[in-house]
Amino acid sequence: MSLPAYTSTGERIWFYAYRIFCGLVFFFLIAPIIVIIPLSFNAVPFFSFTEEMLRFDPAGYSLRWYNDFFTNPNWQGAVKNSIIIAFFSTILATFLGTVAALGLSRSDMPFKSTIMGLLISPMIVPLIISAAGMYFFYSKVGLQGTFPGVILAHTALGTPFVVITVTATLSGFDQVLVRSAASLGANPTTTFFRIIVPLILPGVISGALFAFITSFDEVVVVLFVGSYEQRTIPWQMFSGIREQISPTILAVATMLVLVSIALLTVLELLRRRAERLRGMTPQ
Repeated sequence: MSLPAYTSTGERIWFYAYRIFCGLVFFFLIAPIIVIIPLSFNAVPFFSFTEEMLRFDPAGYSLRWYNDFFTNPNWQGAVKNSIIIAFFSTILATFLGTVAALGLSRSDMPFKSTIMGLLISPMIVPLIISAAGMYFFYSKVGLQGTFPGVILAHTALGTPFVVITVTATLSGFDQVLVRSAASLGANPTTTFFRIIVPLILPGVISGALFAFITSFDEVVVVLFVGSYEQRTIPWQMFSGIREQISPTILAVATMLVLVSIALLTVLELLRRRAERLRGMTPQ
């Protein structure tokens, strides 16, 4: 947005000051993430910018930590566990969250606000409290230290994101389409899969991606509920910081940042698609 030529000096100063302030805030938020990228290519076994790196000397850079990630069985086991746990917890969270959102979208649903509050409570309650509660409950039923226990715990954390995104999608859903389908002879099953599902699919996929990211990045609950056999990438990173300060952690963090950027790009594309389906101009 360009500054209009007719604005006063005070407005011009405010125009530039506001943008400089926004730029500084953005830099403050993004700098801690950006700084780990060059450090992940460090040739020395500690977290520091070496003299060679400051001089942009190739001798100061190395791919040894990325190689360690792809060849170390501990890291590869953590990747496998993270993918398995995130995959199944995402499927469960997507199914449960979508069904709950469809039920909450009904105008005759009783105690709608109360049920919605209960469904999103895992997002509100401090994670350490949820983790402690899950630990004691799962210990009683024999799920503590098992893959099903961790998957169910991450499902509970991811379901609120699906509920919120699908509910937001359904808020702009035109119920006239359902009544029109019924008047043309379509049964409820056909109406659901031919009309409702295509329109809410962007919200469902967005919620599923949020649930996947939540599971893939979570560390507190898995430390309480899981065991070493269920160690995930965040668990491995946390253990690496406590036991051995290895720059491999920075290489993993860099790759996770790239994965997050890719997922956020997908979410933005889905948002634009949802707006087009509603007849809106994507912003």
